[in-house]
Amino acid sequence: MIDLHTHSLFSDGDLLPSELVRRLEDIDYSCVAITDHFDSSNLDFVITRLVKVARDLNQKQSVKVIPGAEITHVHPELIGPLVGQARELGAEIVIVHGETIVEPVAKGTNRAAILSDFNILAHPGLITVEDIKMVAERGVYLEISARLGHCLTNGYIARLAKEFGAKLVLNSDAHSPHDLMNRQFAQMVAHGTGLGENALEEMLGNSRDLISKCIGISIPL
Repeated sequence: MIDLHTHSLFSDGDLLPSELVRRLEDIDYSCVAITDHFDSSNLDFVITRLVKVARDLNQKQSVKVIPGAEITHVHPELIGPLVGQARELGAEIVIVHGETIVEPVAKGTNRAAILSDFNILAHPGLITVEDIKMVAERGVYLEISARLGHCLTNGYIARLAKEFGAKLVLNSDAHSPHDLMNRQFAQMVAHGTGLGENALEEMLGNSRDLISKCIGISIPL
């Protein structure tokens, strides 16, 4: 199993990175990205710490830990520069908090993210057809979310992604221990998109491909 969108207490999660990783190790995960929320106020604090703890944990634990970051509720015009700064500080996977229908995300966030050098557009809500086409053209990954509220548009996102050839990844957006998915639950969330019984394997394959492109390593599913 792979999860590329999780949070620790470096932003609004409940767990230390080490506890998060240990819990995932116990349910047979192979890789996790810790992607705490950031804007310009906490950029250096969050990413430098995640880079350090990932380096430490990767020496001892079986779960590959990727230091990442999630740009959250930032004005669309600031997204591109923040992606660059996150990369410079060592974030290997950069997520943008998309236009979910359950939060007042600024309009234009999805488009600004797609035009930047990032990796995953999280919970993009009722993303437009035009933006979906750009996602497919630019090789951006769209998130199918297991998180309460954000998951409400999973079916819509899955349908458009299938129609226009956009790639999907399944993530927990975990903030607490009860948010973490075992494989059985992940299978149900993936199947609930309407994409069929093989949807989970396809999305995990996309996650593995993303890791290979970003970091140059191969991760088992």
